[in-house]
Amino acid sequence: MAKKTIDDLLDLNDKRVLVRVDFNVSIKPKLPTTRDEAVITDDTRIQAALPTIHKLMSEGAKVILMSHLGRPDGQVVEGLRLDCVAKRLGELLGKPVKKVDDCIGSEVETAIDGMQPGDVLLLENVRFHAEEESKDDTIRLPFAEKLAKLGDVYINDAFGTAHRDHASTASIARFLQPAVAGFLMTKEIEKLGDALDNPEHPFVAILGGAKVKDKLKVISNLIDKVDYLLLGGGMANPFLQVMGYEIGRSITDPGSIEAVRGLMQKAATSKTRLVMPIDVVATNMSTDDVIAANKAKTHIPVGYISLDAEEVDANFNILDIGQETVDLFKLFVERASLILWNGPVGLFEVDEFSSGTFDIAEALANTDAFTIIGGGDSAAAVTQMGYANKMSFISTGGGASLEFLEGKPLPGVVVLDEK
Repeated sequence: MAKKTIDDLLDLNDKRVLVRVDFNVSIKPKLPTTRDEAVITDDTRIQAALPTIHKLMSEGAKVILMSHLGRPDGQVVEGLRLDCVAKRLGELLGKPVKKVDDCIGSEVETAIDGMQPGDVLLLENVRFHAEEESKDDTIRLPFAEKLAKLGDVYINDAFGTAHRDHASTASIARFLQPAVAGFLMTKEIEKLGDALDNPEHPFVAILGGAKVKDKLKVISNLIDKVDYLLLGGGMANPFLQVMGYEIGRSITDPGSIEAVRGLMQKAATSKTRLVMPIDVVATNMSTDDVIAANKAKTHIPVGYISLDAEEVDANFNILDIGQETVDLFKLFVERASLILWNGPVGLFEVDEFSSGTFDIAEALANTDAFTIIGGGDSAAAVTQMGYANKMSFISTGGGASLEFLEGKPLPGVVVLDEK
């Protein structure tokens, strides 16, 4: 996927460079009522955009940044304004970052007209306009054209939203050229692309998480590419069902059983070996009740179950892999040259069910293999444990990473100029 990048741009001095970034940061509280109430709890996504911003500033460009934050559903939500982002970005850049209260219109145009080379301007949350996410071309495209008129050059550095066919991520390139990838976008495409197209072997993939249906296509695309595919979390449950194991009340997806059976048959005739849990950590509580009990700091009953046991309580709920499974997975991690991990192998937000995910994170931190963390909760786990700097590459995309791993074309990448 040879797309033009920021390095292919010449003479950016005094040019208006419109950059789509992913500043959809974690804030606290999650639903603030005023712009002053929002506090950033994780600035990783802001820091990830710094190389592109620094490059443009050093070239004398007028840097105009646009992003979304949260899900305002096409309406102005005071607590989802980007004021806190502008403040943090200014601290990281060591210079003030001006922020305007809209992303189109006269106020924005006046602010851009007043910019000097090297200045940075942050536009307001693009999702305050329903046109940004509209599937109707007659609504989305005029909005994209208004955005395009703000710049001379378009750069997409928001891999985390590259799977969205939105005005600011894809449609804008119809009206603004050149359209190229920023440093972060380029790195994401190269690292994930190399893992799929030119992997080092042995190649081990670890897939977890609770959304079974979302990852079946990922598994299908990885079969014949990976040597070992390790499944944990809710992802493993329908596979265990097909194998004849009792999973009690554990999360599963009855509608995916036939697809799972097909994937297992496909794997059986490929070079890929599927590796399943052999023991689990479970409770007799529902997942919702576990989360409520954890929040209230009340007792959560926990049991360790071998899946080969002749009698298994049909009321149990699997929420983590067991120690024997951790030890088994570690054997494959230790022999790997390349490891891709997407999705926790348990409900790691709750201490009683966090060991499996944290043990896997620790194993990856201590391996000599090239490690790729596929964004989302697995990225949160390695960051929470302080292992982020020991991973070779952590993707900033959640859904975008998944769709890339499925082999799907990403709208925000497709529209960029070819080399």
